[in-house]
Amino acid sequence: MIKMNRKLIKKKLLVTIFTIAAIAVSAQKFAYVDSQFILSNIPGYKAAQDQLNQISIEWHKEIEAKYSEIDQLYKAYKSDEVLLTDEMKEKRQAEISQKEQAVKDLQKLHFGVNGDLFKKRQELVKPIQDKVYDAIQNLAEKDNLAVIFDKSSDYMAILYASPKYDKSNEVLKSMGYSAATKNSNSSTNSKSNSNSNSDPEQEATPKKKYYH
Repeated sequence: MIKMNRKLIKKKLLVTIFTIAAIAVSAQKFAYVDSQFILSNIPGYKAAQDQLNQISIEWHKEIEAKYSEIDQLYKAYKSDEVLLTDEMKEKRQAEISQKEQAVKDLQKLHFGVNGDLFKKRQELVKPIQDKVYDAIQNLAEKDNLAVIFDKSSDYMAILYASPKYDKSNEVLKSMGYSAATKNSNSSTNSKSNSNSNSDPEQEATPKKKYYH
C-alpha cells in the first residue's frame, strides 16, 4: 500500500513538473525574421553590395591581366629556351618567378583574410547590418521576446536571446565544470558577427606556378 502511494505521489509530481514546464515554455515568446529580406529592402545595402561587386570585378581583372602577362613571358621563354645560355635562362626564370610572386601578393592583399575587400565590406555593409541588429534587439525588448531566429540562416541562427533564458552555466555545473562569469548585459549577439551572412572573400582563381 505504501509502495503504491509512493508511485502515485511520484506520478503526480512528474505531472506537476511537466505542467509547470509547459506553462513556462508557453509564456516565453519567440519570433523570427528574414534578415536577407530586410537587407534587400534597404536601398543603402543594395548600393553598398553593387559597389563591392564593382570593386571586386576590377581587382579580378587586374589580377587576371597580370597572370596573362606572366603566361606570355613563360611562352616566350620556352620558345627561346634552346637559344639561351644557362645564365640567361636563370635570369628569365627569376623574372617570371618574381612577377608570379608579386601577383600572388596582390591577390592576397585584395582578397585575402582581412584584405582590402573585407575592409571595404566592413566600411560599407557592417554599419547597415548593425542598424538592423539594433532594430531587432529593440523590437525584442519592446515586445518582451525571449528569442528571435533568422529565417534566412541555414541553421536558423539566433539573432537575439534574452540572457535570463541562458542556461549555459547550469549545464556546465551539472557536468561538474565551472564557467567563467558571463556578461549579464550580453545577449546572443549577431552584431559582432554581422559579416557571417555575407559572402566569403573571393580570391582570384590561382594560376599554376611556373617555377619553384
